[in-house]
Amino acid sequence: MKAITREVNLELGRPTADEALRRLEAELEAARHMNTPLLKLIHGYGSSGKGGRIRTASRKYLLAQQEKGRIAAVVPGERFTIFDETTRRALQQYPHLRQDRDLERENMGVTFVFMRRF
Repeated sequence: MKAITREVNLELGRPTADEALRRLEAELEAARHMNTPLLKLIHGYGSSGKGGRIRTASRKYLLAQQEKGRIAAVVPGERFTIFDETTRRALQQYPHLRQDRDLERENMGVTFVFMRRF
């Protein structure tokens, strides 16, 4: 069975960080109901060059969800490399990720969310 990666652009429509978080919550819930194993979040890095509010808020929220056991793993785009242990395990479980355009690009504007343990 081929794993499905759902790509979610949290920046679309230039929302506030709070609006983006509400959308993220809804997307995580939808992924659970649809049994979607992977989400690739596009949140951008922020125009200030210091890391945007959506990026910061999303990652903080995702780490809290991981600690609560609601998601299995979070891999920030800058760690989406074969040198990262979690990424290596994900690539074994989901080989199609080797074709993702952000592999090895250290893209701080994306985050990968794994809904299931691997």
